[in-house]
Amino acid sequence: MKYIFIAIISYFIGNISFAYILGKILTNKDVREFGSGNAGTTNAIRAFGKKVGAMVFSGDVLKGVVAVLFGRYFAGQTGAYIAGAFAIIGHNWPVLLNFKGGKGVATTIGVMVFVNFYLTLICVIIGVIIIIFTRTVSLGSISGMAVAPLVAIILIRPLTFDLLLFTIFVASMSIYRHKDNIKRLIKGNENKF
Repeated sequence: MKYIFIAIISYFIGNISFAYILGKILTNKDVREFGSGNAGTTNAIRAFGKKVGAMVFSGDVLKGVVAVLFGRYFAGQTGAYIAGAFAIIGHNWPVLLNFKGGKGVATTIGVMVFVNFYLTLICVIIGVIIIIFTRTVSLGSISGMAVAPLVAIILIRPLTFDLLLFTIFVASMSIYRHKDNIKRLIKGNENKF
């Protein structure tokens, strides 16, 4: 029963859309009506500028952190994994915004920081390097998340089955949410910054 409670609360923590809320408060605009229509950091930067984008990123990271700490408090590391997964799902498919959310990158970073800091640091560094060299945010985001299981297998000791499973979930979620970006990358017409 406590796992269900953690899942539900974490899902609604994930539903808090800083791109939508800050867009409405600061500009009186709906981020979903601009650019990709995505309620996440990259689209918030495109729609409202870097300052608002930085606030959106920070808020989305923070809600991932809050969810994991909440889950861990009530049910240890298993609770942290459940809370993290449902916060990401809540961000990506928020019932409060008719299931039109973000792609979960910032929220996943917040979740992963408190699941395994070193794994997160390595994945973020990989993602940032790719963004810098390709000037393509989506490619860096996808790559940073997609390598998480491999990084865990190679570098994390002891590697628990739960952590490996969670990194596979994170990688799969990132790839799935970026499927349109992947199609554009293959065609060579993905947005650069």
